[in-house]
Amino acid sequence: MSATTHDTDFQAALAEYATRWPDEAATVMLFGELLGDAENPFLRERLAGHFTASCWLVDAGGGRALLTHHKKLGLWLQLGGHADGERDLRIAALKEAEEESGLSGLRIEPGIFDLDRHRIPEHKGVPEHWHYDVRYVVRAGDNEAYVVSDESHDLAWREIVELAADDAADASVQRMARKWLARVTV
Repeated sequence: MSATTHDTDFQAALAEYATRWPDEAATVMLFGELLGDAENPFLRERLAGHFTASCWLVDAGGGRALLTHHKKLGLWLQLGGHADGERDLRIAALKEAEEESGLSGLRIEPGIFDLDRHRIPEHKGVPEHWHYDVRYVVRAGDNEAYVVSDESHDLAWREIVELAADDAADASVQRMARKWLARVTV
């Protein structure tokens, strides 16, 4: 598939997301502007900001999410990482989920689940920059025996109901937990 086709599909996914989450229109606009930038926004070398791909990795029953205790940031977050040139962020998110969890048999669901634009602090000579994180729902199969990768201090399955109410949780993780609960109760 061509870059133009991927970008058109991504624009359509952003528009669909904006319809579902009208309060996030300003965020959607920022993501759309980045997509239209002449400098490739799918490469981490674009330090003015670039796309990243993450997943809300839930167990087969949908009651728990797998989080990573991120080494660089020291926070419990969703799995994910850089697109490294991959314009289909669904592929990048699924790849990150597999690499960071060691789980096989993962399935990605269609559509964008969450968007989050956040600053990444300077680290090992890489200046502070923006991540435009596009998040997708990924479901685990029967095997939940994860393997901790080099990018994590640890991994843990967490009850989504508890995450939604946990004021100590990262704000974006708490938001995703609430979105998930709203979705499954509709």
